[in-house]
Amino acid sequence: MSDTTQDTAPLAGRRQWLGLAALALPTLLVAFDIGVLFLALPHLSADLGATGTEQLWITDIYGFMLAGFLITMGTLGDRIGRRKLLMIGASAFSVASLLAAFSTSPLMLIIARALLGIAAATLSPSTLALISNMFRNPKQMGTAISLWAFCNFGGAALGPVIGGVLLQHFWWGSVFLISIPVMLLLLIAGPILLPEYRDADAKRLDLVSVVLSLAAILPVIYGIKQLAAGDTSSPVGAYVAIAVGVAFGVLFTRRQLHLPNPLLDLRLFRNIRFSSSLLAMLLASGTLAGLGLLTSQFIQSVLGLEPTEAGLWQAPTGVGIAVGVLLTPVIVRRIQPRTAILGGLTLCFIGLIVLSTVTRTSSPGLVSLSVALVALGIAPMFMLGTNLVVGAAPPEKAGSAASMSETSNLLGSTLGLALLGSVGGAVYQSGMAGSPVAEARQTLAEAVSAAAKLPAAQAQSLLDTARSAFTDGLNTVAVVGIVIIAVIFVLVWMTMGQKAAAPSASDDLDPVAERPQAAES
Repeated sequence: MSDTTQDTAPLAGRRQWLGLAALALPTLLVAFDIGVLFLALPHLSADLGATGTEQLWITDIYGFMLAGFLITMGTLGDRIGRRKLLMIGASAFSVASLLAAFSTSPLMLIIARALLGIAAATLSPSTLALISNMFRNPKQMGTAISLWAFCNFGGAALGPVIGGVLLQHFWWGSVFLISIPVMLLLLIAGPILLPEYRDADAKRLDLVSVVLSLAAILPVIYGIKQLAAGDTSSPVGAYVAIAVGVAFGVLFTRRQLHLPNPLLDLRLFRNIRFSSSLLAMLLASGTLAGLGLLTSQFIQSVLGLEPTEAGLWQAPTGVGIAVGVLLTPVIVRRIQPRTAILGGLTLCFIGLIVLSTVTRTSSPGLVSLSVALVALGIAPMFMLGTNLVVGAAPPEKAGSAASMSETSNLLGSTLGLALLGSVGGAVYQSGMAGSPVAEARQTLAEAVSAAAKLPAAQAQSLLDTARSAFTDGLNTVAVVGIVIIAVIFVLVWMTMGQKAAAPSASDDLDPVAERPQAAES
């Protein structure tokens, strides 16, 4: 994008900035619901009697359904209107939150969380797409996206903090009820502050592509879940499910390449910087999410802190994200964007090395600081990568482009929860293999529950063994995280040229500026 274009792009006014504040509400809540159950999981598991497999589904199904439907909802928003889809999603999110809050069985809660994920998929691409339409000036757009990123990743970090406060005073269902008044406020303010945007030339949504996209994602998720849970004697069924998903993924890809108006424009992936940005964000978000799950349980169940105190120790993660995404636009005015990303990844290495050395007697401050460094270091990657991906599409296709960015981040987060959680779980189960208490061998939460039924001496011995095994799992996950960050470092170094990684890098992706503009009202 030329300097002349940047200078002549219209500036956003007061209404647009107030609209950004309204868009912050669903952005916060969608991210909030990914991490809100970290601290509530032991409580609801005891209340509902959830097994280890059910706990995995309760934790992860929201993010997987969110990631699975993002592409469809991003394209649907381009077709029917992004504000309209946002209002529909806010209403559905409120209803699903009520269902989740008053669930009476693990299955009911899993279904409610799945519905929450589908509703959230209508919200995420709409917010980012509306921002790209409301803020046409590149500098203002960069600032707006940095604030959006703060809400997006800060919301996930605030989930355990607010969840801890609620759990201290109310039952676990309260973590869902907090969404309802916020969504009602959005339903009131949205029609007043947010303009409508849609693609005037949008074609009919290809339902076959929608089905193929879900058929590609969900069997893979199921297979990973089965392998992560380790409840089956034979993993053949899980591998078959993954193979089926991959096969449908091939069919989905072939169809998109031959459709004149595809559900997902795969032509963008021909640009190595675009595709490597999505891959790097997927790996980075997975690392951060997996660490968040294990460290929140470590602080609460290993160090023995109350939910409120444990939640507060998660706050530095949110601070790290906030500082990183807000400072990145300022930093890249002085140094090359790739340098900013690589410098941030170096901070990730430091944080993960510290985390790999913690013991079950370490202070919560040390654990919190290590994760905060990882969050701070990852922020430039998220900020600059999102800007590049969204800038790759013309305004009328912003919803579809936003869904790609969100899908990468959210699929990465949920895969991180499942895969890194399973790594930690496998190490824990290995350490507890010789435990005489069978029910304590699966999860730390079950060990804590079993210890409550034993005499004091036996209970303390069981808890010491379980906490040591969980700590070993956390150390192992930190080492895996170091390897993942090293892969991202090499990927950025090799594929993201200095100019291409900049916020104005959409020019390298050749968005067609002469295409018809989106319809506005």
